[in-house]
Amino acid sequence: MEERHVILTYRLDRATIQELCAQLEPDLMSPIRQPTGIPPLVQVLSVLHFFASGSFQTTVAISSGMSQPMFSKVLSRVLSALLKYMRSYIVFPEVEDLPTVKGDFYALGRIPNIIGAIDGTHVALVPPSRSEQVYRKNYHSMNVQMVCLADQYISHVNDKFPGSVHDAYIMRNSSIPYVMGQLQRHRVWLIGDSGYPNLSWLLTPVRNPRTRAEERYNEAHGRTRRVIERTFGLLKARFRCLHMTGGSLLYSPKKVCQIIVACCMLHNLALRHQVPFLQEDGPDGGVVAAVEPVVSEEEEAEEDDIDNRNTVIQQYFQ
Repeated sequence: MEERHVILTYRLDRATIQELCAQLEPDLMSPIRQPTGIPPLVQVLSVLHFFASGSFQTTVAISSGMSQPMFSKVLSRVLSALLKYMRSYIVFPEVEDLPTVKGDFYALGRIPNIIGAIDGTHVALVPPSRSEQVYRKNYHSMNVQMVCLADQYISHVNDKFPGSVHDAYIMRNSSIPYVMGQLQRHRVWLIGDSGYPNLSWLLTPVRNPRTRAEERYNEAHGRTRRVIERTFGLLKARFRCLHMTGGSLLYSPKKVCQIIVACCMLHNLALRHQVPFLQEDGPDGGVVAAVEPVVSEEEEAEEDDIDNRNTVIQQYFQ
């Protein structure tokens, strides 16, 4: 296969796929986990193609030379092997990285001390029949909280909550308040939309700006926060199984969450290896920019600490 076709089919280039296979091979070759004789490379390629295409298992299985029941086993096996390494693929910035991270965000919107953009994105699934309403907002889904850096690297994923749960509740019941509390002596912030409360470590927009300084702050806030929407767009365009056009994932919520985290890991791996995002109908050989998704309006959260935001506005936007 030509390198371009490899990337179009599997979303990673040849060298990155080989590195991934080398890492996962000990788990995929285990006699207990791998009784079928399917080579690790074939297992990894079939799962990558499934993530990339969003096709049904049967279609992917046929193209990989195996039955649908066998592909189902391979999917579980590869997910289990991959998720063992989650903490080395999805990493929140260390203290020594903060100056670089803040500088990258400052270049987006000229707000200082930002180290992440936070938001939730919905991934469609077919819900369990006994708890169908819990998963429904506009459609049945998991509401997945993510934090990204200025280069679209995903630094945090919380995949524990169904689609009906509000973003602010998910944030308060994640590790983010603890992590950001530990970093407060470094005077750093996350940036989020009006669905979140304004906190000492989380900046949200001014809902009804009354001064030119507040308007300038909102403009800068929008330019900076937009990176999380671009990240969602790129993630779902790269791995169509997460996108509505790929249909709803036909798995249990637990396995859907495993698939989401695995795709986030592979997204970061692609960024780390500078694998371009290619699309069949893209111009100039297929390189295209991911389109930002249409995001439904969120309920507005109560503001908890507007003094912190007012200080930022007075210091940097007067």
